[in-house]
Amino acid sequence: MPGAVATGHSHRPTTKTSHKAFKSRKATKGAIRDAAKGKVSSEKGLRKTPHQQVMSKLDRRNQNKQRQLEKHKEHQREASLFVGKDGAPRNVAVIPLCGGCDTVAAIQSLNDSVDLEVDVPESAFRVSVDRFKQKIQYFPLKRDLTACLDAAKVADFVVLVLSAEDEVDELGELILRSIEGQGLSTVFTVVQGLNNIEPAKQRQSVVSSLKSYITHFHPEQEKVYSLDNRQECSNLMRSLCSATPKGIRWRDERSWMLVEHVEFPSLESDVTVLTGVVRGKGLKADRLVQVGDFGAFQIEKITAAPLLTRKKKGDEMTMDEATTEEVLETPTEDRDDVAELAPEEIVMDDADMEPEAPKKGVLLDDHHYFSEEEPEAYTAPKKLPKGTSKYQSAWFLGGDEGDLSDSGSDLEDYDMEDADETPAGPEDGEEGLKGYAPTEGGAGPSEYAKSVMFIEPDQDEDAMQLEAYRKNKRTDAEDDLEFPDEIELHPNVLARERLAKYRGLKSLRTSPWLEDEDRAHRPEDYTRLLQIQDYQASRVRAAREALVGGVAPGTRVHVYIKGLPATFRESYSPQVPLTLVSLLRHEQKRTVVNFLINLSSDTPKSIKAKEELIMQCGPRRFVINPIFSQGGNTPNDVHKYCRYLHPGQSAVASFMGPVTWGAVPALFFKRTVPDPEATEEEISQLPLTLVGTGTSLPPSTSRVIAKRAILTGHPYHIHKTLVTVRYMFFNREDVEWFKALPMWTKRGRSGYIKEPLGTHGYFKVTFDGRINPQDSVGVSLYKRVWPRESKPLQGVLLDRDFVPVAADSEDDDDDAMDAE
Repeated sequence: MPGAVATGHSHRPTTKTSHKAFKSRKATKGAIRDAAKGKVSSEKGLRKTPHQQVMSKLDRRNQNKQRQLEKHKEHQREASLFVGKDGAPRNVAVIPLCGGCDTVAAIQSLNDSVDLEVDVPESAFRVSVDRFKQKIQYFPLKRDLTACLDAAKVADFVVLVLSAEDEVDELGELILRSIEGQGLSTVFTVVQGLNNIEPAKQRQSVVSSLKSYITHFHPEQEKVYSLDNRQECSNLMRSLCSATPKGIRWRDERSWMLVEHVEFPSLESDVTVLTGVVRGKGLKADRLVQVGDFGAFQIEKITAAPLLTRKKKGDEMTMDEATTEEVLETPTEDRDDVAELAPEEIVMDDADMEPEAPKKGVLLDDHHYFSEEEPEAYTAPKKLPKGTSKYQSAWFLGGDEGDLSDSGSDLEDYDMEDADETPAGPEDGEEGLKGYAPTEGGAGPSEYAKSVMFIEPDQDEDAMQLEAYRKNKRTDAEDDLEFPDEIELHPNVLARERLAKYRGLKSLRTSPWLEDEDRAHRPEDYTRLLQIQDYQASRVRAAREALVGGVAPGTRVHVYIKGLPATFRESYSPQVPLTLVSLLRHEQKRTVVNFLINLSSDTPKSIKAKEELIMQCGPRRFVINPIFSQGGNTPNDVHKYCRYLHPGQSAVASFMGPVTWGAVPALFFKRTVPDPEATEEEISQLPLTLVGTGTSLPPSTSRVIAKRAILTGHPYHIHKTLVTVRYMFFNREDVEWFKALPMWTKRGRSGYIKEPLGTHGYFKVTFDGRINPQDSVGVSLYKRVWPRESKPLQGVLLDRDFVPVAADSEDDDDDAMDAE
């Protein structure tokens, strides 16, 4: 009721002061409760509610304005390279994708749209577009894979030429996929011969079809320009002269240039002069430069090479030529060496000079397992009467087995260790089910009622059963997906010699890998490779070093290079773009490099490890024989070797080659060898096939690639969890050698070898549960696989008579036996 006084039972305050006291007590109780739960109190004055964190309208305007100014400064900084009379030209690569495309006519149509009367040569040339106050350098290319790759590598803009009448063939699609895989700057698409389409109303549908095709590879393409339309050509020229190219990341981290002119060495000197405009980062004389496919070389000096200018004096024109060249850069004491390997040192170690002790068993993780006592030669068991004990057997001398066999049926093969066991009943004669007896309930065979006495099988009969067992097994390389890493031993081959380099691992991911066992098998000069302790820090240091110093980008220079091979003069052609790319520090040194390779799903066949491939990574190309392994990070840095790389799969390709800093895209090609019996129509016009793409990964010489070999056996006798296995080994000594290795089945059981039986390689295995008679028993062995050296690719890639540098094609002994 109105005017009533609050009673003492009310829990809510009635005055402003009491409200503050109530909130203070509540906050104190909350702090105490949070402290009891281990929570840390927040700092005072911080706004935690979302609506209090929203900036004011003035702050938002100020922030947007700062972002706009920063973006404008960055745009001006990128565009300033092309501004002015001494600015760098815009490199435009014109690439034909169809057989009927004419790049010279395409460039002529673009020039006519801005009233440029210039004769278009078949080599790179420069024009000045006065309307937009810019200079453009064109590359009229032919359908040459190497030339298109090199031109797109140094192009600011790539113009793809399509035909309105012809479709893109296999070679055109190969060029398109290849230049896309290595990295592309800004792309434009034009169509040639659109006016030849009749009736005229079908032209729009042709343009729509071509746009649908090109957006499959480049979704950012909004328009396909017609070279028959002067207005569209003018619009394209405006874009070429005003747009800022987006660039390529791996290229812009280095200094590079397109070689415009080559001055070959004279008789008195062996120095070649390459002329061009510096792009990317500053060009340093201390760093090595990669010249085309001819290798890395040192720079003697860098001089200025300004273009000739004309000055008017009345009615006359005079040439302003520089009498002396201005030296811009010379090498210093910090100059990089061209050596690829570390200096060879002779290391004398007493431990290495001592002969190794003979091994008696397989290596499992970091221990050799074998019996403490030397195993004695195995002798056939004596023929003893039933019930004879070990003590009584000492009184029976070994005699002629034929005499004992005639004395009666109370004598049989009896193992000394099993003297106290009772032999089992008759066998059912069915292979794989021997010793099984029906249960009391009348069910099918399940287990032995009693243990089974092992009888030494007849050698000829055992060989016939082995042949029948392996007859239906598929072991071809094409079935690697179904039976990975499985090998079969020949009965006459000793497993301990055939698999001498192999070892056992309890876990492929966590077991330590003892590298001392591999030192005798590592390749020559493996210790001279570059050792990188911290890849990330080394990469950042090399990238930051390229940011400072050198000849500024946009400067036209003469680069003096010493040591170019004689083949350079023979193979150089002005119609093929020649590139010069400065390498970062240490990029000429060799180590074990790793590349992620994604095999295209369109590849018809699987690629075998150590098969020859042609790889392009950045400015360099190599002939490689890579080994494949599974990716990912493991605690012990051990990765499983892959014999094959199947279509659609990904793996890590490893080989010995020069370092590449950063994530640089890579292309993997396979050379197309024509069939000598094929006709001219059947011979493919593709010199190479793009089989995969990838990216460079951090190199490492300590990355262990372990090749797995699986030996499988057949369960011969099954008694609960005790199984007799055959066809895995074929002599008793091999069983003793590999006795420490863990056994497993394809259905998930695990076990260990208990003891060998007889002389034909039979042995007993104890499993953790009952196994199925149709199951297979296996054991895994591992050995380290070493990468192979890569060779630089020299010559013209598309020349059908060109033979790449041959890599070592001989497989090791293990692979040769696998092939057998």
